[in-house]
Amino acid sequence: MAELLRMATAGSVDDGKSTLIGRLLYDTKTILSDQLAAVELTSRERGEDQPNLALLTDGLRAEREQGITIDVAYRYFATPKRKFIIADTPGHVQYTRNMVTGASTADLALILIDARKGVLEQSRRHAFIASLLGVGHLVVCVNKMDLVDYSAERFEEIREEFAAFAMKLDVSDLTFVPVSALHGDNVVHRSAEMPWYEGTSLLHHLEEVYVASDRNLIDARFPVQYVIRDQGSDFRGYAGTVAGGIFKPGDEVVALPSGFTSTVRAIWGPGGEPITEAFPPQAVTVQLTDDLDVARGDLLCRPGNRPQASQSVDAMVCWLTERSRLTPGAKYAIRHTTRSAKASVVELDYRLDVNTLHRDEAAESLALNEIGRIRLHTQSPLQFDPYRRNRLTGSFVLVDEATNDTVAAGMLLGPHLATAKVVWQHGTLGREERATQGLTVWLTGLSASGKSSVAAELERLLVAEGRPAYLLDGDNLRHGLNGDLGFSAADRAENVRRVGEVARLFADAGMVAIASLISPYRADREQVRAAHQAAGLPFVEVYVDTPLEVCEARDPKGMYAKARSGEITGFTGVDDPYEPPVHAELVLRGDEGDPKALAARIRALLGPH
Repeated sequence: MAELLRMATAGSVDDGKSTLIGRLLYDTKTILSDQLAAVELTSRERGEDQPNLALLTDGLRAEREQGITIDVAYRYFATPKRKFIIADTPGHVQYTRNMVTGASTADLALILIDARKGVLEQSRRHAFIASLLGVGHLVVCVNKMDLVDYSAERFEEIREEFAAFAMKLDVSDLTFVPVSALHGDNVVHRSAEMPWYEGTSLLHHLEEVYVASDRNLIDARFPVQYVIRDQGSDFRGYAGTVAGGIFKPGDEVVALPSGFTSTVRAIWGPGGEPITEAFPPQAVTVQLTDDLDVARGDLLCRPGNRPQASQSVDAMVCWLTERSRLTPGAKYAIRHTTRSAKASVVELDYRLDVNTLHRDEAAESLALNEIGRIRLHTQSPLQFDPYRRNRLTGSFVLVDEATNDTVAAGMLLGPHLATAKVVWQHGTLGREERATQGLTVWLTGLSASGKSSVAAELERLLVAEGRPAYLLDGDNLRHGLNGDLGFSAADRAENVRRVGEVARLFADAGMVAIASLISPYRADREQVRAAHQAAGLPFVEVYVDTPLEVCEARDPKGMYAKARSGEITGFTGVDDPYEPPVHAELVLRGDEGDPKALAARIRALLGPH
C-alpha cells in the first residue's frame, strides 16, 4: 500500500500556491478531462492564452473572480510511489485561521516565496504557524524563477534570509527548491534552465521524504468514539481511531478515567476483518476480554504509560472568530479527542506577534487570527499528552455554547504548574562576579553505553584543574529527588525536566553540571536545552553512541536480560525506543578510546575558559 503524505501550502498573496498545486496535478496527469475542459474554458473567457492551473484549486466563485484563495481547498493525487492530500491555504492575513486549519493535520508544509519579492511578513507568519503546529518538514519553494532570469544569486539570497529566520523556529527538516510553477521548472521534472541547482525536483522530494518517524508509536492511545453492541452475540466493541502507539491482541490496557484494566481480546479493521495490530491513524474496533463500563470519551492506553491528567492546563490558541474576543473569565465547551467538557479561561499569559515572535504580556484579549498562551480550567480532568508529543491527544477546540461556533483551536503544552505569579528572584551577585562561569554538559545514550564512566572521568579532570564540577547521575537522583517517578513516558519526561532544572541552577552558580542519564526522548532533551538558552547558560549535549549489541553484552546491572525475558517492560533499546540527538555538540564512540580519553575530548571541546 502506497504511503500517504499530507501537505499544506503556505506563503504570501500571489506567490503562486494554487498554480503550483495545479502544475503538480497537471504534470502528474491526475486531472479529469472535464475538470481540464472547464479550466480551459474559464481561462479563454478571461482572455488568457494558456490554461490557468490555479483554477483547479480555487473552487469558490469569489476566488475565481478575485484571483485569490479564500477557503482551504483539498486536492488528492497519487504517483506509483505515494498518495498525496494537499491543503491549499489562503495567503491573506485575514484568513490566517484557514491556514491553521489546513496545516493542523499536515506532515509537510510547502512555503512559497516569490523570487521577485523575497521573504515577506506572511512568509514568516506561515512558517512560524507551521512550526507551532508541529509540522516536521518544511519545503521552501522559491517560485517565479523565470521572472528573475533563473538567477542562482537571487535564489541563494532568499535561501540565506529564510534559513536565518528558521533558526528561531522548531524545524527539524528544511529544504529549498527553485521552481517556476507556471512553466513547470523543477516541479515534476528537473529544469534545464537551472543547471546550477543540484537538488531533486519538488515531486521527487515529496515522494522520498520520510515521515513515518514523525508518528508517535510509543504512547498507546485509543480515544473511544462509539460503543458497538450486538445483542444477539453479546459482542461489545469500542470503535475509534488510534491516536498513538501500537495495539495488539493480548496487550494489557487501562480505561481512563475509570482506571479499570483489561486485555485486548481482538481488533477488527474497517471491513470487519480481524487484524493483528493497529497503529495511527487506523480506524478500528477494539474488543476487550472483560465487560468494562467504557463509553464515548474514554481513553484506552497502557497501564505503565498513561497520559497526563489535569483540570488546569496551559495551551497555545489561535482565535478563529470575529464575533467575539478571547478574554479571561470566558466560559466555553472544550472538545478534546472524543470527549467534551466545560472550560473557562483563567488567564491570558501573552499574545504572540507571529512576525517578530515578541510576547505581549500586557495583552488583555485575543482577536480574530491572533495567537496567544492561555491557562484553562476544565470541569473534568483532561487525559492528554503535550501537543509536541502527540498532535491528536494534544489538540482541542473551544466552542461557544450560545452560538455553537468553534471559536478557537488550541495546542496543549502541559499541566499548569502554578508558577504564573512566581517571579524569579535575581541575587545581588551577577554571574560575571563569580570566580568561574558555569555550564551544563549533558551525556545521553543507551543503558551501559559508558556515559557514566565518561562523566565521572570528566568530573575528576575538571576538579583536578580547580574547576567546580558535580556529576548528576540519573541512577543516584532516582534515590532521592526523583524517587517518586516511574518509567512511563510522562515520568521519564519529568525526570529529565527535574535534572535539567537542577543542572541549570548549578550552572548559574558557576559550576560545571555534568548530567548523565539515558534521557531517551529528543523532545525532552531539547526542552532542557531551551531552558538553558533562555537563561543565557551554555548547554553542551554529548551523545555516547555505543551500539545496542555492545551495551547488551556489557549489561552490568542485568537490565537487558530482564527486559528480554519479559521481567521488565518499557526498557530503552528493547521494547522502548531511543531517539538519538540530531544536533549534538559532540558524538563519542567507545572504540575511539577509554573513558579517560573520551572525557579529555569533552574537556577540549569546552575550551580554556
